[in-house]
Amino acid sequence: MIVLRNIAFYLVFYLGSIVVTSAALLSIPFGWEVFRRRVSNWSGLQRWCVVNLLGVELKIEGAPLDEPVLYAVKHESFFEAIDAPTLFDTPAVFAKQELFSIPGWGRAALAYGLVPVSREAGATMLRAMIRSAKALNADGRPLVIFPEGTRVPHGEVRALQSGFAGLYKMLGLAVVPVAVDSGPIYHRGLKRRGTITYRFGEPIPPGLPRAEVEERVLAEINALNG
Repeated sequence: MIVLRNIAFYLVFYLGSIVVTSAALLSIPFGWEVFRRRVSNWSGLQRWCVVNLLGVELKIEGAPLDEPVLYAVKHESFFEAIDAPTLFDTPAVFAKQELFSIPGWGRAALAYGLVPVSREAGATMLRAMIRSAKALNADGRPLVIFPEGTRVPHGEVRALQSGFAGLYKMLGLAVVPVAVDSGPIYHRGLKRRGTITYRFGEPIPPGLPRAEVEERVLAEINALNG
């Protein structure tokens, strides 16, 4: 049964992705709002396939806030990265600079409102990144970052990327840690049945020392590691 579920998932999601992402790119001339809805459709397609074809139960403990904050999300698999436009309302996601050099995808990512992050960014690029993030946030877009910088196996605790504390300080926003335990379910190969849980932590106020905010975020995003 697990093999049949995976065959159905890969067929529907990947073939559907070709259709939806092509429609998204073709919709750019009709305005960014139309384009962003198509991207949200792709995210929604993944969630539908995960729940209805893989038989995964999705639990969400807590919810996004109405006020401007920075969401720091645990990263165990591609599930939560693709699911972000469904979990949040048109999020502005911080993403690695290298991804924006992919032909076609880079333009689409900027059009959606992703914010390029370079680990070796100079002062000029860093200021531009902060200006972009603040403008998106002022427009009502929630800011989302995966502070570990890459996928981390379930059960493993990895230090946050050094740039997270800098963003936290320069944005001047509260941080809401979000734990997720998708790793044991959403494998690269055979994906399994089970439960994926999101857990929204309590907001961490702005202005804390680097060591304190990193310690609190790290503990909260790993709250489902047990």
